[in-house]
Amino acid sequence: MGETTIISESTTDGPNLTASSTPKSKVIVGYSLPTWRKYLILFVTSWLTLIVTFSSTSMLIATPEIATDLSTTPEILNITNAGVLVAMGLSALIWSPLSNLFGRKKIYNVAIFFMFVPSIGAAVAPDLATFTAMRLMGGLTGTYFMVAGQTIITDIFGPLSRGQATGFFMVGSVAGPALGPCIGGLIVTFSHWRNIYWLQVAMSGFGLVLSLIVIPSVKREVEVIQVNGKEKLSFFDALQKFNPLGVFRQLLRPNILLAVSLHHPSINQRIEKIKVKKDVTCGCLAATQYGILASVRHVINPRFNLTTPLISGLFYIAPGMGFFVGSIVGGRLADRTVKRYIAKRNGIRLPGDRLNSGLIGLFVILPISLLLFGWGLQESIGGLALPIVAAVWAGVGLMGTFNALNTYTAEVNPAKTAEVICSKYMVQYLFGASSLAGIVPLIDAIGVGWSFTLLVASDFLGGGMVLLITRFWTKVPGESG
Repeated sequence: MGETTIISESTTDGPNLTASSTPKSKVIVGYSLPTWRKYLILFVTSWLTLIVTFSSTSMLIATPEIATDLSTTPEILNITNAGVLVAMGLSALIWSPLSNLFGRKKIYNVAIFFMFVPSIGAAVAPDLATFTAMRLMGGLTGTYFMVAGQTIITDIFGPLSRGQATGFFMVGSVAGPALGPCIGGLIVTFSHWRNIYWLQVAMSGFGLVLSLIVIPSVKREVEVIQVNGKEKLSFFDALQKFNPLGVFRQLLRPNILLAVSLHHPSINQRIEKIKVKKDVTCGCLAATQYGILASVRHVINPRFNLTTPLISGLFYIAPGMGFFVGSIVGGRLADRTVKRYIAKRNGIRLPGDRLNSGLIGLFVILPISLLLFGWGLQESIGGLALPIVAAVWAGVGLMGTFNALNTYTAEVNPAKTAEVICSKYMVQYLFGASSLAGIVPLIDAIGVGWSFTLLVASDFLGGGMVLLITRFWTKVPGESG
């Protein structure tokens, strides 16, 4: 009997295994899974990313209370939180190789357990050192759930529905940063900050149960052929799996060089080399996201006399709504854009086509919203309504752009999907950590208006890189600019 093995179509033109390479276990092609099961898997993967991102921001609203209880300062805790984001950015370098060695489902569940245990440790931590160690340990599981989640989506959803699936997947990762401060503020106002971490314990435990029941073992066809055609790995081969050069090599070059095989009879043997800086673009967007989230209590509370964590925590609903809407709408728009370009090219699909769907958000919605947010607060214009509305639209612009970039990252090099996604999240969270640690000192030094103007400038830099991809490097051979 044994466990069902699901074969992904994402690395080949179809399920064309030869008789000699077909595994003896029961095989189901990933795209052919029932729709209800696909969306159940999608819910579980999204839930786990919600837990990760919830934990990264839930303490933002409770920083003064935690600092008092642990005899430290809010500034030290902000640095600690930035350290958690760095740990999250590096986590896939640990868990992805383990996944390759022992199987994705098994390691996925082990990673959930390692998120579960540090949450207990943080809840009972008697001092700052223990609290920091537990949070860093929990952070070391962070982006693996995003990397694994995106590869699972790539394995079970076809190209024309993948953007929408990514949008639903991102609901978890974008709801967490907004729900964390809201629920954290509620808990701190009526209870003790340690209950934030007990809540995370319950969320992680629930996620582990769901994962054990729902997440399948998904193997790509290439992996199945290799497993059936090779002997077991030697100890040296196993160590080689942990070599991070495959990820860092992409970051050492001025441009990340990726090769995209075009699945069309007339050009299938031609390879278009695309020089992209999408990792830096994602980093700029992450800096903006965490810049908004980390600055709220510092810039909103004193201007509008918000005296309790609960009231200031409610402000996070605004960007949270924008994140949610941007993820869903951005996913649908990305899929529509892909279909439009397929029709334009008579059936040819290029991964970079979907990036066109995020240009309005990146060049119009996001910069206008950030400038209104920053300068409205700086000049005391529009009362509390202006930053609330601006935060909503900033969230829409951010996630509408993120959706296209995330799906593009998963598609652009199918043979090394996890490696490419890992590089993206590493850069993304390093930028986010820098913003989290530096936004408040920056605001104190030059003001909230100019601080958010700098964030707009960084987003324009990332937008220029996306334009290069879409206008010059995403073309069929012979296609005019």
